[in-house]
Amino acid sequence: MEAQQEIREKVMQLLARREYSARELSVKLSAKYDPELVEQVLMQMAERGLQSDARFAVNLVRGRINQGHGLIRIQSELKQKGIDQDTIQQALEANPVDWFEQAVATCQRRFGIKRDTDIKTRAKQMRFLQYRGFTLDQINHALKFDPADQYDPYDP
Repeated sequence: MEAQQEIREKVMQLLARREYSARELSVKLSAKYDPELVEQVLMQMAERGLQSDARFAVNLVRGRINQGHGLIRIQSELKQKGIDQDTIQQALEANPVDWFEQAVATCQRRFGIKRDTDIKTRAKQMRFLQYRGFTLDQINHALKFDPADQYDPYDP
């Protein structure tokens, strides 16, 4: 029982700093403690609502959207952290976003508003947006986007 208490305290210390997925906690703690005990403690923590993969996923999605990441990168990161597909889908639905607008905003934040027709610069922008996790359609939309073409109903 002493080992379980020690694991529980360590989990609480970790969760006090930030949310973790169950897999992250399991990997982190299994190096030092018995993996079976770690799994028991993590199940107890999940039952009490102290650790939640769903809450972790929603927070991670929100954070990555704010950082300007795309859908592909976010899904990949969640899978890597041990989140199942249903939980990923729920987290994405909890944080609705227009991925085309997200790609435009990310591109403008990184490269400014002016459009560049230089092939080398466009290739650099494409690689950046691909790395950020946007689809080819979203990237093309972002690179073709011209703020001057936007209709402003308040502009006389």
